[in-house]
Amino acid sequence: MATRSYGSYCGVARALELVGERWALLIVRDLLVGPRRFTDLQRGLPRIPTNVLSTRLKELEQADVVRRRLLPRPGGAIVYELTDRGRALEPAVLALGRWGAPLLGEPGADEIVTADSLVMAIRTTFHPEAARGLHLGYELRVGDLVVHARIDDGALAAAAGPLAGADLVLETERALRALMAGALAPADAIAGGAIRIHGDPALLATFAAVFRIEPASPGATFEG
Repeated sequence: MATRSYGSYCGVARALELVGERWALLIVRDLLVGPRRFTDLQRGLPRIPTNVLSTRLKELEQADVVRRRLLPRPGGAIVYELTDRGRALEPAVLALGRWGAPLLGEPGADEIVTADSLVMAIRTTFHPEAARGLHLGYELRVGDLVVHARIDDGALAAAAGPLAGADLVLETERALRALMAGALAPADAIAGGAIRIHGDPALLATFAAVFRIEPASPGATFEG
């Protein structure tokens, strides 16, 4: 990898020299959900040029953040996955997600939501202290996307796909962020039809308490 130095003897500078290039942390974000083929990464990052994705993956491999693995037959495809060093970035990625979440408005016409980004949003907004003693499974259907979250006494497991035997299934098109940000009360979301549920309505209030977006610092704004 070509040397890009900030000339600063600092852990932050060294980390940014390795993973601070445009797109790099979004590649890490998607790989935190699980191994992905090159085409999977392209679909999740539709604006990334093919040559840039190839370059970033090569740089991340050289930095021991990502590695390639050949899946067993009959698939036999090459997937990219995080190394132990790459997985150690998860707390930093989640912290960035928590910092940025309050600055989000509604998705723009040219912005997509993917299953991977939704899973990471669930992980980002999870508050373990509010989930102590809870043993619940949620299935979220957001438009065409389906993801799920399991809570087990303050621990979370979130992934793409449905969840058999979910305690609550919630369906929505655009109201999830408002619910998680406290801008839409659970009872109002159900009564107004913004969120449709299958299960005990009280569990939607529990969801909103456990998965919540904290307000931004005073004066924090973002103009898209």
